[in-house]
Amino acid sequence: MYKDLLIRFILGGAAVMVSYMITVISPWKILAGIFAAFPAVMLTAVLMVGIASGSKKAAKIANGSVFGMIGGVVCVATVWTVLQVSGNWTLSIVLGLMFWLGSSIIVSTLRDKIKNSVRVNILSDILVRHK
Repeated sequence: MYKDLLIRFILGGAAVMVSYMITVISPWKILAGIFAAFPAVMLTAVLMVGIASGSKKAAKIANGSVFGMIGGVVCVATVWTVLQVSGNWTLSIVLGLMFWLGSSIIVSTLRDKIKNSVRVNILSDILVRHK
């Protein structure tokens, strides 16, 4: 467990450090924003689960991260909008994180409902055809 935490700390810290260095050094500020969105947490989670438990469990982590990435888009849009309207970076970050989590959960729940609905429709079609 401690080895996992150390690897996550090193990879996550390295990603943050590189992002900050690009912010300071790069003449293209958009590049800093792009690197700020680097999916270090997701990649590290897939790596660590893959090493510990194999590809199938790593694939489940990657699959679940799609919802977090969609939430990431909502978070960025929220932070940007609140900053434009209020200029309050603290409020924009708090709201961005709240909307990230909320939208990720909503998208995940909607996907499950749609998937279950499709499954039920397919099963009922099969049952109707066999009568």
